[in-house]
Amino acid sequence: MRAILGGTFDPPHIAHLVAGEAALGQLGVDTVTYVPAGRPWQKLGTGVSEARHRLRMIELATEGIDYFTVDDREVHRDGWTFTIDTIDSFGGEEIVMIIGADSAKGLPTWNRADELIDRARIAVVPREGVKREEVEGVIDGDIIWLDMPGLDVSGTMLRRRVSEGRSIRFLVPDPVLEYVNANRLYVDPA
Repeated sequence: MRAILGGTFDPPHIAHLVAGEAALGQLGVDTVTYVPAGRPWQKLGTGVSEARHRLRMIELATEGIDYFTVDDREVHRDGWTFTIDTIDSFGGEEIVMIIGADSAKGLPTWNRADELIDRARIAVVPREGVKREEVEGVIDGDIIWLDMPGLDVSGTMLRRRVSEGRSIRFLVPDPVLEYVNANRLYVDPA
């Protein structure tokens, strides 16, 4: 069985790593595979950073953690990236897809959502402000709720903090912070 945690990782932060750790302990898997989105169609017009930056940041965030791997198949795929295509590209492997409750609530709007729910088990990371009933009311399938501490951290919040000149130290791994600073990511032009 393969556990996949996909996302834009713009930037990857401590909640991504804690979710992976929780999944490792609760899903009976040996590794958690992080899959950064190539061209996420649901983020159209939101100013997502270049895929090469996001890929490198998740590599840096997971570096040295033997049970975390990074898979770049979406980054190198042409066109929009759809989760069902990624899941299908793993062949017949049994897949558990790890997603935040906020994303899970919107799962029915995803491309071929019914197929996705049939193909993969869904492990949900609780998120502040999203009730279990909201998720369970829209997903007709086996949902696993991960037991982990609530961490109210998001890429949106981190990008805003950087653009305002505020620190994101301790909210992202040190190598990610160094990469963000070295590449001047999320800094609004003056």
